[in-house]
Amino acid sequence: MLFKRIRDLREDRDISQKKMAQYLQIHQTTYSDYELGNLNIPVDVLIKLAKFYDTSIDYLVSLTDNDKPYR
Repeated sequence: MLFKRIRDLREDRDISQKKMAQYLQIHQTTYSDYELGNLNIPVDVLIKLAKFYDTSIDYLVSLTDNDKPYR
């Protein structure tokens, strides 16, 4: 599964893969593999990404088009 929204959100904020990987405390190549869909993203990483981007996990994985976080 390609995680286009995760890449788009990162690029829209001018954040490098290296910086995002540092934030998530993973290797840059691992983060790249997440964006490309080569690796499944662990739930704890999805939670960190959703909080970082102030959105929902459902939005990150394209289950909804609503980018607002749940209450």
